[in-house]
Amino acid sequence: MSSSAEMSAGQRAAITLSTMLATLLQSLDTTIANIALPHIQASVSASQDQISWVLTSYIVAAAIMTPPSGFLARRFGTKRLYLISVAGFVLASMLCGIAQSLMQIVLFRIMQGIFGAAIVPLSQAVLLSSYPKKKQGSVIGLWGLAVTVGPVMGPILGGWLTDSYSWRYVFYINVPIGILAFLGISTSLRERPIDGGARLDWFGFAALSIGIAAMQVLLDRGEQLDWFGSSEIVTEGILAASMLYLFAVHTVTAGAPFFPLQLLRDRNFMAGSLFNVIIGLTYYASLALLPTYLQNLMNYPVVTAGLVLGPQGMGTMAAMLIAGRLVGRVDTRILLGLGLGMASWAFYQSTLWTPDVSAATIMLVGVVQGSSIGFLFVPLSVVALSTLPSTLVTDGAGFFTLVRNLGSSSGIAIVTSLVTRNTQVNHATISANVTSVNRAFENPLVSRVWGPVSAAGRTALDALITRQAQIIAYIDDYKLLMVATLAMAPLLLIFRNAPRGGKADPAGGAHI
Repeated sequence: MSSSAEMSAGQRAAITLSTMLATLLQSLDTTIANIALPHIQASVSASQDQISWVLTSYIVAAAIMTPPSGFLARRFGTKRLYLISVAGFVLASMLCGIAQSLMQIVLFRIMQGIFGAAIVPLSQAVLLSSYPKKKQGSVIGLWGLAVTVGPVMGPILGGWLTDSYSWRYVFYINVPIGILAFLGISTSLRERPIDGGARLDWFGFAALSIGIAAMQVLLDRGEQLDWFGSSEIVTEGILAASMLYLFAVHTVTAGAPFFPLQLLRDRNFMAGSLFNVIIGLTYYASLALLPTYLQNLMNYPVVTAGLVLGPQGMGTMAAMLIAGRLVGRVDTRILLGLGLGMASWAFYQSTLWTPDVSAATIMLVGVVQGSSIGFLFVPLSVVALSTLPSTLVTDGAGFFTLVRNLGSSSGIAIVTSLVTRNTQVNHATISANVTSVNRAFENPLVSRVWGPVSAAGRTALDALITRQAQIIAYIDDYKLLMVATLAMAPLLLIFRNAPRGGKADPAGGAHI
C-alpha cells in the first residue's frame, strides 16, 4: 500500500468511499436482521429461543475472528485480506438469503461473522495510512458516519425490505453494496509489504475459540434440551470448561501467548473489559427483545416496527458526536455515569410497558437508551486503552471487542431463554387461578368469548393467558437488564481518568 504522501486526492477519495461502503456493509448487519426475526422464525418454523441463534452465531464468529485480524493482515497482506473479507461477506449474505432451514441460516451467519470480523479494523488501518496525521482525525470522523448510520438505517431499511419483498432481502441488500466496495478497494488500494515471519499463537487461539463456541452452543440450546439434564449440554459444558482452562494455563506458561499477560496488570483495561461485557449483554439483548415485542405482542407491521426502532440509532449517533467532543475535557467517569443513568432509566421505563404503550413513548425511551450507548462506548474505549503501553494497544483493542461481543451473544441467549422459560412458568401460575368456578365467568360477555366450558372458549382463554404470560416475561427481562446495568456503577471507582487533552482513540469505531 502506497504511503499517504504518494497518493493523489482522487485516490484518497476513492479509498475513503470504498472503506465507508465496506464498513456500512458490516455495520448494517448489526441491526438489519433483528427486525426480520419474527418473519424468519415463521419461515423456518423456529421456536422463540432457537431464532436467537441467527444473531448469536454471527456475533460469536465475529468475536473469535477479530483478535487475529492484525496477524492475518501482516501475514497475507492488507489488500488481499480486505478483498477476501468483503467477497466472503457478500457470498455468505447471498447464502443466508437462499437458506431453507434454520441450521443453514446459522451456518451462513457464522460465515458472515468470520469474513466480516476484519472489515472494520482493516478499514481504519487503510484510512489512517492513506492520510497525513493532521487529516486523520477528520477522515476518521467522516468514516465514523458509516459505523453509526448502519445501525440507524438497519431497522428502517430491514422493515421496508421485509414488508415490500421478503426477509431474504435483508441479506441480499449486501450484494450491491459489497460489489461496489470490492471494486473500489481492488482499483484504488495498493498492497503493502507482507511479513512472512509473522507468527500467531495458534494453540491459544484454537483453545479460546473452541471454548467460546462450546459455551455459546450450551447457552443457545440449554433451554431447549433442559440444560444439564441433557448429555449434549453436559458434553458442551465439559468441553467449554476444558478448553478455557487449557487457554488459561497456556497463557500463563507460553512465551508469546495469544492473550498478553501484561493486559491483566492494567486496572483500567480490566475494569473497562468487565464494563464492556455488561454493556454488550444489556444493550444487544434489548435489541433482540424489542422487535419481537413490537411485532408479536403489539401486532405492529414490520415497517412500523422499523420506524419505531429507528430513533434509537439516531440517539446513539448524536450522543457519540457529543461524547467524542467531551472526552478529554470532562472527567471520563462522569460521562460513563451519565450513560449508566440513562440506560437504567430506559430499562426501568420498559418494565412499565404493556402492549397498549404508545409508539411515541417507545421512541422516546429508545432515543434515551441509544444516547446512553454513545455516552458509554466512546469514553469507555478511551479510558480502557489510554493507559496501555503503545505496544499493547492493538492486542488490547482486539480483546476489548472480543469481550463485548461475548457479552452480547451471551445476553441475547440468556434473555430469549428467560422469555421462553418465564412464559411457561407465568402461564402455569395464571392458569391455576382460572377455573370454571371463577366469578369472572358470571359475566355473559366474558363467558361467551373465554368461557372454559366450550372448546372455542378454552382456546381463546389459553391464547389470552399466554399473551399475559409473555408480557410478564418481557417485564422480568427488562428488570434483569436494569439491575445488571446498575451493578456496573461501582466499577467507576476503579478507573483512573484518561489523560487530559486526549481524544477518542481513532480506532474507537472498532469497539463500537
